[in-house]
Amino acid sequence: MFTGVLGLLQLFCIFFYVGLFAVGGGLVAASFMQQILVERYHVLTAEKFYSMLAISESTPGPIGINLATYCGTELYGHIGGVITTFGEVLPALIIIMLVSKFFGNFQKKPLVQSAFSTLRPATAGMVLVATMNVFLITILDIPAFKASGHIIDLVGSKLTAIVFYVPAVIVLFVFKKLHPIFIVIAGAVFGILFL
Repeated sequence: MFTGVLGLLQLFCIFFYVGLFAVGGGLVAASFMQQILVERYHVLTAEKFYSMLAISESTPGPIGINLATYCGTELYGHIGGVITTFGEVLPALIIIMLVSKFFGNFQKKPLVQSAFSTLRPATAGMVLVATMNVFLITILDIPAFKASGHIIDLVGSKLTAIVFYVPAVIVLFVFKKLHPIFIVIAGAVFGILFL
């Protein structure tokens, strides 16, 4: 789908769009990337994309920028990684410069306050959709179920993962003061062993 210099320009524009409209953090950006790269342009498979998302979440740094860099590198090598990262970050830089210049007057406007109060629930919904997509693809293996239509393929080899996943989530909720690094390590071990 992407070819030559025009492909790199398209890639920059896609990630500029993601960076501009992904209000709410990395999972919202990931949801936009999934809709564009997997569903619209079919340049990445859903399984590949969610594997990339898992690695991006495990590595230090913002999830959205990590994933943008990974997608660009996967599609075009190092130059693609630089272009997608720049495209993802540029809208935020422009907006931050504009807001910092006019911040005193900007935050007091009723229109701005109502926009932020509207964005909060919309962002929460987008994060929930992204989380459910990750769950359906990685844990329940929905693409395998859609391909065959048999319920046994839905569970299949993922049964072990489900049996261990549910108690692991319960343990995490019980031990709320568990350091995040232990959760990341446990998630990585779980993914390596069971998925």
